[in-house]
Amino acid sequence: MLATGVVGGGLAVVTLRNIIHSAIAMMVCFGSLAGMYLLLGAGIVAAAQVLIYLGAISVLILFAIMLTQAGDANLPAPFHRQVWLAAVVTLVAIGLIGWVAVTTDWGAGAQAASVLLEELATTLFTDFALPFEILSLLLLAAIIGAIYLARRPEEDERVN
Repeated sequence: MLATGVVGGGLAVVTLRNIIHSAIAMMVCFGSLAGMYLLLGAGIVAAAQVLIYLGAISVLILFAIMLTQAGDANLPAPFHRQVWLAAVVTLVAIGLIGWVAVTTDWGAGAQAASVLLEELATTLFTDFALPFEILSLLLLAAIIGAIYLARRPEEDERVN
C-alpha cells in the first residue's frame, strides 16, 4: 500500500496540471516513503523524511507557489512532443533497475546498512549539526531570492 502511495504520488506529481495538486501529491509520496522507511526498521531516516521533506521542503514549496502566485497558472503541458522519447528512457531505466534488483545479493547488504545507518545518524546529529543548519539557512535564502526574482514589475508599481 505504501509503495502504491510512492509510485502513485510520484506519477501524480509529474502528470497533474495544477501545481497545487502536484505539491499535495508530492507530500503523499514523501509520507508513503517515510512509512516504508519505518517498516524497514529505519526509524531515524523515517523521522528525518517527515521532518525535512514532508515538513520543511513541502511547506517551503507550497509557500513559494503561493507567494509567486504560480498556482493560478493553468499552463499547457510543454513536453507533449517528447512523450515517445520519455517512454523509451523510462523503459530503459526500468530495465536497468530490474536487472540490478535481480542480480544484487540483498542478504549481505542488510547487515551493513543497519550498521552504517546508526553511524550516519550519530554523525549527522553530533558532528554535522551546525553545517546541517547552515545548509537550511542557505536554502531559505535561495527561496527568498527566487521569490524576489520571480515577482512581477507591476506589483512594485501598485505599492507606490
